[in-house]
Amino acid sequence: MTSDSGGPGDLEEAAAVFTGVRRRLFGIAYRMLGSAAEAEDLVQDVWLRWQAYDRVTVDSPTAFLVTVTTRLAINAARSARARHETYVGPWLPEPVDTGADPYLGAERGEALEFAVLLLLERLSPTERAAYVLREAFDYPYRQIADIVRLNEAAVRQQVSRARKRVLAERRAPVTGAEQRRLLTAFVAAARSGDLTALEELFTADVTSYSDGGGVVRASRVPVAGASRVAKYVRAFAGHFWAGVEVTWASTNGQTAAVLSRDGQVFAVLTVNASEQGIDQVLWMMNPAKLTAVSPGRGPRS
Repeated sequence: MTSDSGGPGDLEEAAAVFTGVRRRLFGIAYRMLGSAAEAEDLVQDVWLRWQAYDRVTVDSPTAFLVTVTTRLAINAARSARARHETYVGPWLPEPVDTGADPYLGAERGEALEFAVLLLLERLSPTERAAYVLREAFDYPYRQIADIVRLNEAAVRQQVSRARKRVLAERRAPVTGAEQRRLLTAFVAAARSGDLTALEELFTADVTSYSDGGGVVRASRVPVAGASRVAKYVRAFAGHFWAGVEVTWASTNGQTAAVLSRDGQVFAVLTVNASEQGIDQVLWMMNPAKLTAVSPGRGPRS
């Protein structure tokens, strides 16, 4: 760093350093919080702290910024968990558009798909941070230990435990092409209210989650079981799909259907699936969580 910390030249250098690593900071914060809006706010907080910090004392700006981001995200995740417990209806992660930025600044796209983010909600904030830094950003255990203020052995144990939990509770996902095929087939069957076609797409234990945040009308409890989910989807087919335009987008590394009516996006729909079929249907309808996704750029239907 330059010696004139606080001067115009130094501030420009500080901004350049921050800009260079900003996407990674957002990627960490988003994976920790499941909210693009909260991640943006946290990264802005990191920038303000970086501006005010005595930067001549920092040997590695990137390491410093990642450490500050992670520690703030751990604290924010504790508050978020309490809010999620009182959330109206199922809480789902806020979709982010990965069509323009496939990995949100990460070297790998791990810990980004909705199925994994939902499982990470069950981990403690520190466990989640260790898992994210290791699996999504490939940080060495020793550096993670310094960031989360634990010894290296404890970090290895936390990452191992989190990895086993994710593998145990999530079926092996299908390819991206197959996920899109299943989603397309689901949208077609849902629009027509075809009960048989819906049931054939589902696993026996499929679960449908609708996040309306108490703002819009949506099921406030998950619906589980192939027959029940199929009947649930058919029950509202007539009025829900009237006048709806469907376009396709990439959200969180997988295909999603962006649903619009009169030019306004009102829902983002996606599915998680294994070789057995669709095991999760995710309806994001909370208007506050739709701002990060623009109408799809793919074919319209």
